[in-house]
Amino acid sequence: MPAVRMASAHRFLGRAHRMLWLRAPAAAVVLLFVLVAAVLGGCEYSYDDGRGELPDAAPVVTDPVLPRDPLENEPVSGQELTEWAKEVLPDAEGQVFHTSYGSVAKGGSKTESTKQLPGGTYSLTLACRSERRVSFTVRDAEFALVDLSLRCGTSRVNVVHLSEDSVLRVTVEARSDANFAYRISRI
Repeated sequence: MPAVRMASAHRFLGRAHRMLWLRAPAAAVVLLFVLVAAVLGGCEYSYDDGRGELPDAAPVVTDPVLPRDPLENEPVSGQELTEWAKEVLPDAEGQVFHTSYGSVAKGGSKTESTKQLPGGTYSLTLACRSERRVSFTVRDAEFALVDLSLRCGTSRVNVVHLSEDSVLRVTVEARSDANFAYRISRI
């Protein structure tokens, strides 16, 4: 004969009470976090920096960006080249040892050498004028001291240190017609 197991109703009620007892603290913790978040979310940090409020009729200041002149990077020659070189290589502080400027044809390069420079620290100011980048390489007898591709329309100043007397070789390479200018001065 099959056995029928009987369970008391108290057993099921006890299990239900335990489940409610476990759920109640979890709900209370969640409710506490919600209340704390609501209270903290309403906080605002403010301070007095000593400045007063702006008047209502304060002028609006805008800083418009003017478009670049497309002819600004076109290579030039003659007197215009001389004027451009003076503009991009303003008077340098310190003793100037070498200044040069000129033109490089499309796909060409030009290498120039300085006279013997005494050991010390020098600033090299490099500039170019072209529709594309121009590469500058400055070497002493052993190493490339500067090797960069310069975006034309800006000047770049590099600082190099020569530990002994050296002759520097400056090579300028361009993919399109370009003007270049550089100055080597002692700091």
